[in-house]
Order: sequence, then C-alpha cells, then structure tokens
Amino acid sequence: MSTLRITQNKIKPAVVASIEEGSIGEELGFEVGDRLISINGVKPRDLIDYKFLMAEENIQLIILDEKDKQHTIDIEKDYDDELGLAFTEALFDGLKQCNNQCPFCFIDQQPPGKRKSLYLKDDDYRLSFLYGSYLTLTNLSKQDWERIEEQRLTPLFVSVHATDPSLRSKLLRNPKAIDLLNQLAWFSKKRIQIHAQIVVCPEINDGKALERTINDLYSFAQGDFPVVLSAAVVPVGLTRFRPSNDGLIPVDPVCATKVINQVEPMQRIFYKSTGSRFAWLSDEWYLIAKKALPSLNSYEDLPQKENGVGSIRSFLRAMDEATRDLPTKIDQKKTCSWVVGKLVENELQKPCKRINKINNFTLHLYGLPSPYWGQEQIVTGLLTGQDLIKGLRGKELGDELLIPSVMLRQGEKIFLDDMTLQELSLSLNVSVRIVHDAQDIVNKALGKA
Repeated sequence: MSTLRITQNKIKPAVVASIEEGSIGEELGFEVGDRLISINGVKPRDLIDYKFLMAEENIQLIILDEKDKQHTIDIEKDYDDELGLAFTEALFDGLKQCNNQCPFCFIDQQPPGKRKSLYLKDDDYRLSFLYGSYLTLTNLSKQDWERIEEQRLTPLFVSVHATDPSLRSKLLRNPKAIDLLNQLAWFSKKRIQIHAQIVVCPEINDGKALERTINDLYSFAQGDFPVVLSAAVVPVGLTRFRPSNDGLIPVDPVCATKVINQVEPMQRIFYKSTGSRFAWLSDEWYLIAKKALPSLNSYEDLPQKENGVGSIRSFLRAMDEATRDLPTKIDQKKTCSWVVGKLVENELQKPCKRINKINNFTLHLYGLPSPYWGQEQIVTGLLTGQDLIKGLRGKELGDELLIPSVMLRQGEKIFLDDMTLQELSLSLNVSVRIVHDAQDIVNKALGKA
C-alpha cells in the first residue's frame, strides 16, 4: 500500500474510546485511553486504513498506554477477525476541509461564538465513504484520487448542484468546480460509484439548469455498470444570519410545486427505461408545496434516506406500526408533550389522534417554527433550545416533554445553539426525555421504557 506511507509524521495516534465486551481487544487487556501508534509498522491515517491494515492474519501493534509506556503486541488471528475497538475519532491525520465559498453553505449561515465544531467545513472523501457525508471533489490531491482507486472507496456521496461547468463554478465560487464531468468520467473508468446531491437555489440552478444536471447525471447511470446510483434534489435552506446581498431566494410553495412538476415526469421516464426513478425529491418539497408525500414503495430501496428522501414517509410508516396495537387505557392518568419542527406537524396529526384515544392519557403535539434561524417551516433536527423555550413557554406540557434525539449533538445533550437539555428542563420547569424512533416515542410516552 504505497499511499499508506505518505505524510506519516502528521498522523496522531488513534485513541481508544471503548472496547467491545468479549472481543479480542478485551482479552488483550486494552483500556479506554490507550493510543494505537502503528499496525505492522504503518501508522493508520483513519478508520479506513485501520480496517485495511487489520485485515491480515499476523499483526504487530505498537501501543502507548495512558502513562506513555510503549507496548508491542503480536497477534495471530483469522483474516476477518476484528479487535472490537472503537476510537474517539474516525480521522487520525486531521479533517480535509472545504475550499469552496458556496453562498448557501449552512455553516456560514450560523451566528458567531458557538462551539468550534459547528464551524468545521467537512469536505473529506473518507467521511463520505464511511458515513455518507457529501463532498464536492474540489480539494482532492493526486494522492487522494490514487487512494480512492487503490482502496476501492465506493460508493462516495457527491454534491453536484449543477453539471454546467461555469454554473457549478459560480455556485461553489471555486474555479476547480468546473471539472465535475471529467471526474465522473474518471469514476466510470475506475468503476467507482457515487450518489449525487443537487441543492436547488431558485432562479440560479433550477428550471433548465436542473433538467440538464439531472439528465447529465442520468447519462452516467446507465449501462452494465451505473456510476451514478441516485441523485437527490433538495431545497436550499436559508437562515436569518446569511448576508443580505447573497443573491439567494428562499424556496416557497410556488417554487416547490414547479420543481415537483418538473422532476416527477423525469422520474417516470427513467423508471420506464431502467426500472428506477433515479432522481429523488426530498420530502421537504412536498411539505413546502403542501402536497401529499409519495407512497413509501415509490422510494424503492430508499437510496438517499439520510438526505431527507423518504425519511419522513418512512417515519410515518413506523408511527403507523407503533400505534397499531395500543392499549385502550392506562392505569394512572398521564399527560405528555412532543415537540417537532413545524414543517412536519400536520403529517403527525393522525398517529397522535390514535394515541389520544387511550383513556387516561393525553399527548400534546407541538410543531414549532424557528425564530433562531428565522424560518417558519423548519425540520425537527434544526430546532434549537431557544426555539423550544419561546415556542413552548406557557403551553400545557404535562408530566414530561419528549425531545427527538435529532435535535441534539450526537452523544451529547446539547442543542445547536449550545443550550443544554438541563437548561431547557429548568427553564420550562418540566421533565425532559429523549426519544429516538417511532416505537421509542410510543413506549416512553406510555411509560413502557
């Protein structure tokens, strides 16, 4: 692996965060805080290198414990055996940050003074491969392209926005953005696949530009080896913190309806030709346009669910299943409240009505706007602690307030505005519980979990 030996001096040790019970790592005596220096003499740059290097039968590890004492561990194992270690970070040599200046970048539309992690502009191909985050391909070095090919990092998730070179360069404010079609041709030659994303900015890359972008991407989705597996079409999100002269226009119901009416006929053509709709509209378009969401089976295998394509429809199906066999009553009287983004409030009324047929139980559903971001119609995951305080103060909250986990930083009880869950609870004078999925919401509301 020639590329594994590049910039070894910039690589930090991988810090052990947890050890799986009953794993090889536990048997070897690994402890939280131990630092992995090298595997068979090579310092892993990230989790990808770690997994590649560990895919051997004879392994030598160099470890530093919390007292800075170095240990050499020799392991003989089966090819597919893992150590059962999790690390504090996925990247050990630092994050590749974005070199674009997109006016619609959400990170640039935040107020100053919050935690540093909110301002990191991730444009790292490794996180795209590992977790499905989107990259633009504008900051890749020759060594990065070689590594993508060598380690077969497929599929990747690519923010396209436009395939017209000059328009894409304008949208990303980066002259390197013009190379996209050549890059797609490279992916085709190397047989590496991608999922694409198009953020639609009204009067900039919609209309004929959007049609061209989708058709160009579709041209790479045909044949015996489709390179572009899917394309998600999502509306631009704008906050009150953005510059007043950015030239961007928010998506309104008229725009949303136009985009739906433009893309759905293309989906039908693609489906007739290849058996897949290929270009997917995120659920937000339908909610903004006040149109019914498509049926769940029309999303096929939900290739862009994490990008909001079918995620709300999937959740509604899960809520239907979770509320199918409810008790007729509960023994002790209880009242709960559940807070969501205003954009999805109407869609959740039906399952809430079913829950509220239970005797002795009441569930208040509150769909809130976001004064913090300056958005009336907002998805649940962007609500902040300040939004909840403003929107819920003086309302009947009952015995406890159910907070969807998507509002909180992963692994921490903190909102996007740095307010903690405890601060929210104290301010609203109510007990707060985090809920994760549909069944968890029902279980916790009824006191089953």
